[in-house]
Amino acid sequence: MFALVVSILWGGNIVSLKIALATVPPFWCAFWRMVLGVAVLWIWARSRGVALWPASSEWRGLSGLGMLFSVQIALMNAGALMTSPAFGEVIINSHAIFANIAAHLTSDHERINGRRAVGLALAFAGLCVVSLSRPDESLAPRPMEGNLVMVLSSVLLGVRQVYTRSLVQWIHPARTVVWMLTWSIPAFAIGALVTGEPLLIQPLTWKPVAAIAYQGFVVAGICFVGWAWLLRKHAAGQISMFSFVVPFAGITFSMVLLGEPLRTGLIMGACLAVSGLVLVTLARGTPK
Repeated sequence: MFALVVSILWGGNIVSLKIALATVPPFWCAFWRMVLGVAVLWIWARSRGVALWPASSEWRGLSGLGMLFSVQIALMNAGALMTSPAFGEVIINSHAIFANIAAHLTSDHERINGRRAVGLALAFAGLCVVSLSRPDESLAPRPMEGNLVMVLSSVLLGVRQVYTRSLVQWIHPARTVVWMLTWSIPAFAIGALVTGEPLLIQPLTWKPVAAIAYQGFVVAGICFVGWAWLLRKHAAGQISMFSFVVPFAGITFSMVLLGEPLRTGLIMGACLAVSGLVLVTLARGTPK
């Protein structure tokens, strides 16, 4: 149930990102999101008595996670700028496909059996349908490029899930997430300065402020820590399957908040992807 609640909250991520990107450029948007997220997490961790300063043996793993996270988020923000929120939400949340593949390649305990392979193939077919479909032009100025960038971000997110699971077995989940976000803050600031991004594209209003606050407090705060905690208790492939509600939550949020119309390719692809991921969940078991 906790995984489902976190997944629903995560469904508003790309929609809030799209709202924020209309005013704040991608690198600065990610920068402020992570600053807020780190602040929330530091306060929470200190109130719980969690030690946040890494041991000497933890720095290497946390640094690698921070770099992986920074690239993945940068790609997601760039993709969100080019494609629609609903399409981006479905694509990015197909990361469970790649989490299962990465877990299969790196762990003897998360092997892909025949039935899971069928489910992954079905989910991948759904991902292809969505990626090759065209969203509403008013929300997607460069849909094909945006969809492709979102796919790349989804691949890295799947890999990140598996890598995070390996770290939280011996590093506290809160410390893992705090330093993942902390490492990304200077990376995004440097990216903004190198690319010459302005701080604002247009005058600041309450909408982008609220959108970034949602990304920082809810997504980067509650969702990240909650997911890391779940990964400490359960296999990466198994937990990733509970994100099947995120695409539909994202589609609903986009329809309600941005007026995005439903597209046949979007619905067909989302249903294929989710059906495949549900099949993977039900097919977990002894490798065959």
